[in-house]
Amino acid sequence: MDFITPVVDAPGTWGEIAAANSLSDVFAMGGRPFVALNVVGFPTKTLDLSVLQEVLEGGLRKVQEAGAFLLGGHSVQDDEPKYGLVVYGEGRRSALWQVTGARAGDLLILTKPLGTGVIATAIKADMVEDRESEREAVRWMTTLNDVPGHLDEEEMGLVHSCTDVTGFGLVGHTLDMLSAGVLDLVLDVRNVPLLRGVVDLAESGLIPAGTYNNRIAYADRVKGLDRYADTHTDLLFDAQTSGGLLLSVQERHADRMVARLRSMGFERAQVIGRFTAGEGRIEAADSL
Repeated sequence: MDFITPVVDAPGTWGEIAAANSLSDVFAMGGRPFVALNVVGFPTKTLDLSVLQEVLEGGLRKVQEAGAFLLGGHSVQDDEPKYGLVVYGEGRRSALWQVTGARAGDLLILTKPLGTGVIATAIKADMVEDRESEREAVRWMTTLNDVPGHLDEEEMGLVHSCTDVTGFGLVGHTLDMLSAGVLDLVLDVRNVPLLRGVVDLAESGLIPAGTYNNRIAYADRVKGLDRYADTHTDLLFDAQTSGGLLLSVQERHADRMVARLRSMGFERAQVIGRFTAGEGRIEAADSL
């Protein structure tokens, strides 16, 4: 279950983003969505119900794109709009992906560029001058993380662990992959893909509160950040909405997996790290 407040102005687009964000958890486990239920908080006294209709239609489009069925849901009166889904998924028990399970020597692949938290903050402040950067962010946030639906059984088995990048940012979710306490990650900071224009927006101070909170929570477990500008490293902590997947694969299969991901439409998919024996920390570096 997941739901979010508006991140863009268009109700239908927000519905698509919220639904894609909710569906992502099933994809991150190597499963496929089967049934979804709407979860709605809506201010009926201040917004017309036609707005809610657009939101729900946007959500339905993504549920249908995912091959799932929307079977109702629940709504409550709320001062701030909220929308998301409860999603039931299914997958082969022996082949489900887990957050932990990476092995020393594996490479870490990220499927989508970072920066949606900064972009969403700029949209709310009406400070996005480059509309192409906004369109790019919206495109990625509405893109389903349906990687499992495009992989065959052998390719599914190449993935040792997986999670998606959402509110805890790249660093927070990567640390989750290290939570067993037996691995570290060398993070190639300069190879992490970023959304167009997001560095300039960060330099303008458009950093969401969630990003600051993530930095406070996780920075002490990341070595080497002092070698990079804060406006760049802030993006490693940026709280994402409907972010990409993080997949660990054996090094000899990494190029093959990146090529497959790009063929699915994740053209910014990139190797961004290497797992090593350790105790659950990240080392920021210029290369692997």
